[in-house]
Amino acid sequence: MKLTAETLSDLPSGIVTEIYDRTAVRPGIAHLSVGNFHRAHQAVYTDRVLALPGQEGWGILGIGLVESASEKEKARALQAQSGLYTLTECPAHSSDTIRLVQSIVEYCYAPDDRRGAIQRLADPHIRLVTMTITEGGYYMDETGGFLSDHPDIVQDVARDVPHTAFGLLVEALNARRKAGIAPFTILSCDNVPHNGQVTRNAVLGWAHQRNTELAGWISEHVAFPSCMVDRITPAVRADDVTRLNAASGIDDRAPVYSEDFIQWVVEDKFPQGRPAWEKVGVLFTQDVAPYEQVKLRMLNASHSLLALPAVQMGYRVVNKAMKDPHLTALLEKFLHLDVIPLIEAPPGITLSAYAQQLLSRFSNKAVSDQLVRIASDSASKLPVFVRPTAMDVVKKGEDIRRIAFLLACFCSYISGLDDEGQSYSVQEPRLSNEDKDLILDNDYEKSLQINSFSGWDLDKNNNFIKEFVQLRKDIKSKGVSKTLEKIIRN
Repeated sequence: MKLTAETLSDLPSGIVTEIYDRTAVRPGIAHLSVGNFHRAHQAVYTDRVLALPGQEGWGILGIGLVESASEKEKARALQAQSGLYTLTECPAHSSDTIRLVQSIVEYCYAPDDRRGAIQRLADPHIRLVTMTITEGGYYMDETGGFLSDHPDIVQDVARDVPHTAFGLLVEALNARRKAGIAPFTILSCDNVPHNGQVTRNAVLGWAHQRNTELAGWISEHVAFPSCMVDRITPAVRADDVTRLNAASGIDDRAPVYSEDFIQWVVEDKFPQGRPAWEKVGVLFTQDVAPYEQVKLRMLNASHSLLALPAVQMGYRVVNKAMKDPHLTALLEKFLHLDVIPLIEAPPGITLSAYAQQLLSRFSNKAVSDQLVRIASDSASKLPVFVRPTAMDVVKKGEDIRRIAFLLACFCSYISGLDDEGQSYSVQEPRLSNEDKDLILDNDYEKSLQINSFSGWDLDKNNNFIKEFVQLRKDIKSKGVSKTLEKIIRN
């Protein structure tokens, strides 16, 4: 069956739906960049909320930002389906649950009409803007400050109608200020430490270049809560669409799938109101940082530590890589020896149990995420996920081999060839040509001077430099697999 608002009453049996009158729902949330993760995470929590009494004002207005053929096709699909889509939740050892998510009640594609997107954001019914624009989308330096002089930002500020997320937000806030409308709250849902403060820096940094008076108004009146999000959500390929639709019995042009685990921890700072997410499993707190550190330094860092060598060892999906004893040993040692001794557990979490749960989640065959996807944009991910642990390990004089191996693997990954000479796709949009030249230089020490490693101070530690250079030589001569075997054996 085709998926449209008109066919909602004729869904195949077994499809799980939240029960509410969708015609009564209006957007109170706008979400920037509606990727698979948002649709498997925040949109699911909001779908649950809309089934509660008095919550009909918190539907989602999706706003696509990226100008590409795939994003345009997704926009057309969701518009044709009135924002509806299926989510297949995949436990490791039991049957899947197929859910119809209804919370996105409107969708606009900003590249088609950026002025129109700004006008929708200026609507007084929109009281909250959430966003998932990826770690690299914040134009931040190693301290979390905003790169106001980045060419993309300089060009964006000069436009009459901006293209970036921060330009759209500032222009919409300006329109609201002029009209006497209260500002919306801005909630980043990306894997960025202190994402609320980083987002505030970016919005104010953009605004200061456009209008200092407006920037002052935003600084005084707009709230930027932080949050931590967690759910493994793979990319959806053409064969996945066929598989998922065959299981659901629905002709869905934009299905998604994910693991069954889901978590959201949010700083409770919403002066314009918020959905009653606490009634559907969201944890609200005054301090997100401890939860954020555990997730970023354990889950996200481990994902990178797995993906970068595994791709070069010939693996393409996570669960198959997790069957390699050397890779699992690498993750276990990293978690228990490098990370856990350096962080504190937030309330309700035991770090050793969390580590074991991570390894179990990674091994979930039903999810089988693509390693190339996880490895992509490592130039942006490593400074966020790995830098704090790397600096702590080096500073305390602990075993540096696993960190050095990870960074050496990142450099060799850029070649696009695995140990057997098979090619894979390398997506590093934020790695400059100058950085690539440093990585490819025969003097391996120069690799530590790339922008992604700026502020780590690893190039000032002789022990680290020696280990890193030797690992790069070993990878070059023996391959990643043999190099990893040596590290684990010793």
